[in-house]
Parts: sequence; C-alpha cells; structure tokens
Amino acid sequence: MTDTAAMTAPAASEYGATNYHFKTSRQGTALDIRNFNLWYGDKQALFDNTLPVQKGLVTALIGPSGCGKSTLLRSLNRMNDLVDGLRISGQVLVDGFDIYGKGVDVIALRKRMGMVFQKPNPLAMSIYDNVSYPLRVDGVTRKSILDETVERSLRAAALWDEAKDRLHESALGMSGGQQQRLCIARGIASDPEVLLMDEPCSALDPIATAKIEELISQLAGTYTIVMVTHSMSQAARVSHNTAFMYLGRLIEYGETETVFTNPKVSRTNDYVTGRFG
Repeated sequence: MTDTAAMTAPAASEYGATNYHFKTSRQGTALDIRNFNLWYGDKQALFDNTLPVQKGLVTALIGPSGCGKSTLLRSLNRMNDLVDGLRISGQVLVDGFDIYGKGVDVIALRKRMGMVFQKPNPLAMSIYDNVSYPLRVDGVTRKSILDETVERSLRAAALWDEAKDRLHESALGMSGGQQQRLCIARGIASDPEVLLMDEPCSALDPIATAKIEELISQLAGTYTIVMVTHSMSQAARVSHNTAFMYLGRLIEYGETETVFTNPKVSRTNDYVTGRFG
C-alpha cells in the first residue's frame, strides 16, 4: 500500500455528526450506537463510533480489511464477549436500553439479533430441523407451531419451493447458495428485530450471490439489516445507508448513493474510487 492517505490514521476531526447524511426511516431508529470503543487487551480496535441504524432499512458497513467492520457487527449481539481481554466503553441502545448494561440477558438479546455468517453453516441435521432449531432450543415442541414457522421462514428466505419436498433430508446436501438461504431462514425463524450479516455472499458464486441480494431487498422493511461487505458494488445495489470505516473509526455515514457518488469526506472518496483498499 503506497497511498499516503491510507497510511495515516484518521484524526478524530475527520469523523462525526457533520459527516452524517443518512436516510431516515419512518419507523425510527433500531440501534443507537453511541461513542462505542472496544479493546482486545491493550489493543484498541474501535474508536468512538456513533451510528444510528434505521429500522427497516439495509445498512452496509464498508472499508478495507481490518478496519473494524466485523468487530462492530459482532458487538451488536455481543458475540465479542467470547474473546479474552475484551473491554468496551460507550453504549449500544436497543429500544432505549443499553445492551452492555448490567443484568442484560445476552441469550434473549441474541434472539432479537439474527446472525448470518460469512460461510454457510447449516447444522448436520435435516432442513426442517435446521429452521426449527431456534424454537426447539427455546422449548417450543408443538408440531403445528414448528411446521408454520418452518414454512414461513423458508418462504421468507425464498427457499420453500426448492425445499418443501425434501424437508427431512440433510441440509448438507444443499448447494452453497441454498445453504446460505437456509441459514437466513434459521436466522429469522425466531422473528428477530435485526438481521446481522457478515459478508453473506463472499463464499458464493455470482448466481447464488444475486439470489441472496434479491432476498436481502425483499427482507428489508420487515427486518432491519446490518451487513458487512467487501463489495462496494453490492453495497450500492442493496443498501439504503452506507457506513465507511477506516482503522476502527467511522469516517462517513450516509445515504448509499451519496456516499458513492458525492462523499463528504476525502478519505471516503479515495476508498470508493479505488485509491486504496
């Protein structure tokens, strides 16, 4: 990397409310991230990030590798709690309560935050059991409820027609794209408020990627979606708002079209035009 702008860490003055020009939702704010900092031991990974995520919209997190996108995403359902030496400051508010406050039920929180990972990770069980798994863990055993949830979730994931005649076959026999849609179905089976996606198409071919992108567009409105992507073209296609991160800082947060065509910060412009990254 030779670009001098990319070699210099952003100063605090390079980000902030003046660089916010995001699309708002009539439904309001789903997640309110305020001055959020995160350390792994002595190493600080996130610096004073403030990000109001709008309900029912798709928010994309973009930036070069190692900029803190996935770290921030995983902080939203406290998956980073599993890392030794983790420390945080600041707040992540959901309906006015801080998810890092004392006495928060982390399991209940994660039910409100569905998660889809980079690589499809179906369980070694049937398609039906994969989708119904979150309900079974929660103690739901009534077959009519499980049946209804499986069908509703697979339909929402645009997978019902492909899977309805093989519900009791192993999910491991599905194609990669089908497996990822199955994981999305599993992620929404417990009817979460927010769906977190960590590069959901990076392991898929272009045809499967197009299906996932179409699905994301269909799910928007019903769910608030926050997705990490390395693909700027993907962010441009499916997101309403885009947050550009660099070296652990939120540099610019705005309506996607504006971020890509008329960014307010020179460092954002350098990234989206390919000067570094």
